[in-house]
Amino acid sequence: MSHVLGLDVSTTATKAVLLDVEGTLHVASCPEYTFETPEPLWSQQDPRLWWDGAVVAIKEVLAAAGLTGGDIDAVGLAGQMHGLVALDRHDDVLRPAILWNDQRTEAECDQIRETIGRDRLIAVTGNDALAGFTAPKLLWIRRHEPDVWSEITHILLPKDFVRLRLTGDHAVDRADGAGTLLFDLAARDWSSDIVDALGIDAAWLPTTYEGPAVTGAISSDAAEATGLRAGTPVVAGGGDQAAAAVGVGAVEPGVVSLSLGTSGVVFTATDEPLIDPEGRLHSFCHAVPDRWHVMGVMLSAAGSLQWFRDALAPGVPFPALVDEALGVPPGSDGVLFLPYLSGERTPYPDPRALGAFVGLAARHGRSHMTRSVLEGVAFGLKDSLELMRAVGVTGFDEIRATGGGSKSALWRQILADVLELPVITTTTSEGAAQGAAMLAATGVGWFAIVQDACRSLVTPAERVEPAGSDVYRERYAQYRALYPALAPTFHAIA
Repeated sequence: MSHVLGLDVSTTATKAVLLDVEGTLHVASCPEYTFETPEPLWSQQDPRLWWDGAVVAIKEVLAAAGLTGGDIDAVGLAGQMHGLVALDRHDDVLRPAILWNDQRTEAECDQIRETIGRDRLIAVTGNDALAGFTAPKLLWIRRHEPDVWSEITHILLPKDFVRLRLTGDHAVDRADGAGTLLFDLAARDWSSDIVDALGIDAAWLPTTYEGPAVTGAISSDAAEATGLRAGTPVVAGGGDQAAAAVGVGAVEPGVVSLSLGTSGVVFTATDEPLIDPEGRLHSFCHAVPDRWHVMGVMLSAAGSLQWFRDALAPGVPFPALVDEALGVPPGSDGVLFLPYLSGERTPYPDPRALGAFVGLAARHGRSHMTRSVLEGVAFGLKDSLELMRAVGVTGFDEIRATGGGSKSALWRQILADVLELPVITTTTSEGAAQGAAMLAATGVGWFAIVQDACRSLVTPAERVEPAGSDVYRERYAQYRALYPALAPTFHAIA
């Protein structure tokens, strides 16, 4: 039986899945890698980690399935968005990639708004200038690292560096390209007006493709390194959020994809570009042709729980830590948590926002704080859903949850209660890699369109219904009041 391969180049590991036409999955990943924070607000990573991880993951998933490269019809790619990979004329890496959660570029964001005009920037790209996006990173390099700037010949996004090593091609899918702040959202391609105004050489930019489109083929060198067959088609794929939405079937309006990973994302497809004029939500192209999406992003979702565990319960397994919170009633007995540990994007585009516990008393223990972290993240995700309603996205039917945090039954129930919608998981927690594989399957003709692939290959697993929301409505109103009250203190500290 033929298979397709999906790769997800994430912030912590490269993952590979094999998918057959019946939806059977084999999953493997490389050992975890980490990113560097050499200065406050910085986050960067050596791109060669991604390629080394891809080689390991591909070999391991082939071995686990008992397959060879000759059994693979196509490869699809997904990966962390917005990261800047700067390459010289030999395609060698010039500096560590600046990642999506890097917050160093506040001054460059101001420069972009001043140069383009904030309203025009949002109207063209669908987004305000935020520190996580790619364009401000480029301007930061020009200002602070002129020697690097002078050597740049190509720029790529993280997964597309792996594509380069697989095929030798400089290419990007349109969903990921739309997250650079250099895209014309309606035209689904680079904006020459934005690129020229910012003084960026258009020749540096990769060719853009729709998600299922073939961008190249496995080279002989990549075949030798990975075990794949030379000549195997490689499709464009998608940025991790768009690919994950494909992986859970969020390709039509009404279905919301919720990714509960290091960051937290609320995502829904639209039939046309839908832009928040205030720039609080992100509007990007979908990995599905002729579809767009609206997305809210919080920077520390499951990452908040990991920080809490590492700081206050080192060595305690996550399931045991979360189980402690089962005995705490909804609302955490008055404890509230603000999850702004890395600044924030939605609804407050503020790189200097900070986290906080509020309402602690002598009667509270670690279990109360644990539950408040779970609830605080859910409240942050509700912010995005409420903003979508405010800009006219309606008719939500259900939440399709993916990411490591979605494995927690308690967290899924809290999400259902806070969001007041059913929360459904699918049979894979590797939504982005599966979505990349489904885009590959469509690209080589297994399915006529991506929507057909979703109907055939996405299988719901568990469904959680809301069990009561009165307490959470009250707590959410209190949560919403915290940032405006605390922001002056955050800005004085940061």
